[in-house]
Amino acid sequence: MKTQLTLVAVAVMTLSAAGTACAQEKTLRLLTWADYAPKDVVAQFEKESGYKVELTLSNNEEMISKLRATGGAGFDLAQPSQDRITGPQQEFGIYKPMDLSKLKSELFIPSMLEATQRNTTLAGKVYGLPHIWGTDGLVVNTKLTKMGDYPDLCRADVKGKTAVRLKRPTLLAFAFAAGKDPFALYGNAKAYSALMDEVGKTLTACKGNLKFFWDNKDQLLNGMRAGEIVGAMMWDTGGWKLNGEQAEIQFIAPKSGALGWIDTFAIPAKGKNDAAAYAWINFNLRPEIAAKVAGSAGNFTASKGADLLMDAKLKAQFATSFPEAALKNVKWYPAVPAGIEEIEGKVLDRIKAAK
Repeated sequence: MKTQLTLVAVAVMTLSAAGTACAQEKTLRLLTWADYAPKDVVAQFEKESGYKVELTLSNNEEMISKLRATGGAGFDLAQPSQDRITGPQQEFGIYKPMDLSKLKSELFIPSMLEATQRNTTLAGKVYGLPHIWGTDGLVVNTKLTKMGDYPDLCRADVKGKTAVRLKRPTLLAFAFAAGKDPFALYGNAKAYSALMDEVGKTLTACKGNLKFFWDNKDQLLNGMRAGEIVGAMMWDTGGWKLNGEQAEIQFIAPKSGALGWIDTFAIPAKGKNDAAAYAWINFNLRPEIAAKVAGSAGNFTASKGADLLMDAKLKAQFATSFPEAALKNVKWYPAVPAGIEEIEGKVLDRIKAAK
């Protein structure tokens, strides 16, 4: 009798393990940003593929933290920005190389695919593929003021009516506005530190102009809507959203160049369902699907032909914000080498503490 019970227990455990493995094989655990996986797109993917999608919403810092804590386990696909891949991979080994043979590469905009592969290559292996892209620039209430570049946020006539984030993009933006190229100094810690110190002094002197350092989008959007903020460093979709509500509020590509980012597809080192991950990537790059995701995120995608299916108003806003010269002047974030963010963090702390 004891032997029979033991055999039954073993059989139950075996069936349970098999059931768990089967469930994992039919599930895509996706670590992504808000609005990048709209419900209708997820539902269509689940219906067509047979996979179930488990969503975890996150941001760059949290993605790295979650994957670092588990050695790259817990998720099958992540969406870090392209500048946050090779550094963490080199330091923590949290991603696995992409198998390019499993991609429908013809679905990508060639130039964007090439650029992202170049920026996410480590030791000859590619770790990221492009998905959503966008920019940071100036959002201005043109009825109340005129601005052309980031230093205009510090003008005396707009004192107490502007806003920026106390984050690294602000440091980089003001560095470019000062005629410097911070990305060119990534390999020289001493020179980069000196440039950041210089930018830190500029922003410390500008603190009296800022109504606040914004840390959530509602705070900033509501400030612009109420006219309390007349100009801010903001992402493009925020500006276009406000423009849809009030025509006088516009997103402007600064003279020194908007800062451009690309959020990617990257496969965690211990992901258990690569097949589902590649199925999701290829599905999302189909133009009609990419147009839906772009409509949800408010940004354009790396899908070739998706722009032709985009909302007409968004296309018009993009054309107004980015004439050809401005688009060519976008400063795309390269990979962040080790030590750079530590330098920036110290400068940001000093700005925050300054009276």
